[in-house]
Amino acid sequence: MTRILLIEDDDLNCTLLQECLESEGFHIISAENGLQGLQQARQHLPDLILCDIMMPELDGYSVLLQLRQDPITAFIPFIFLTAKTTKAEQRRGMELGADDYLTKPLTAEEVIAAVEARLERKAMLERCYFAKCHNILDPISTQNPQDQEPESIFPARSIFHEVFDFIEANYNREITLSEVAQAVGYSPAYLTNRLKRETGRTVNRWIIERRMVEACALLRNTNWSVEQIATTVGYLNVSYFFRQFRQYKGTTPKAWREKEMQSAY
Repeated sequence: MTRILLIEDDDLNCTLLQECLESEGFHIISAENGLQGLQQARQHLPDLILCDIMMPELDGYSVLLQLRQDPITAFIPFIFLTAKTTKAEQRRGMELGADDYLTKPLTAEEVIAAVEARLERKAMLERCYFAKCHNILDPISTQNPQDQEPESIFPARSIFHEVFDFIEANYNREITLSEVAQAVGYSPAYLTNRLKRETGRTVNRWIIERRMVEACALLRNTNWSVEQIATTVGYLNVSYFFRQFRQYKGTTPKAWREKEMQSAY
């Protein structure tokens, strides 16, 4: 049974949300404040976390920050439930690594739709990871040596190896400059300027290039849909993936795949 951790200090909201989710077959673990929620997350490793922002002991931002810094809990889907509605507040949550942001008051339909969407994406990423680890991707051709896993695009023996290691480990999910900078102990501004000066590329450009390399490999070596590939390499918005792919390769993913298939024969 899918386990959802609900971190909510308002008893009424907690009860209503729990009843709503349990009626859909989810197992709910509840916590009444941020500190307790953090402990429950580490103890139970839920499939998804719903979390309020303004709470005693530890607020939602702090809960998310600590979860994302711990490799064991870093990839648990995380949805904020809050009355905060400004763009700055929403952006702060997303920059810390939130997967979604639902504004109170909520309807049951909104909560269920958001939960199911995040769980579906989590399941897809797990399937993709399993397939890659066990080499069971559905190949178009396995005879061409060029169809093997692409070599690293990152500079060898770079002073920024921690930056590149973090991008390599996380490019297949939504990551931000702030998140990368925090992981390696630099300020975002310093990291951007120093990396651009040393490598000619910004952090965001390196993330995009790594995603594009993987997207091309999947377009060439699998029969997956463009939507599946976009999700696998870290894009929640397929249209945004299309735009970046066109900028990077000068054509659409479908056209690029067809050209690659023709050149293989």
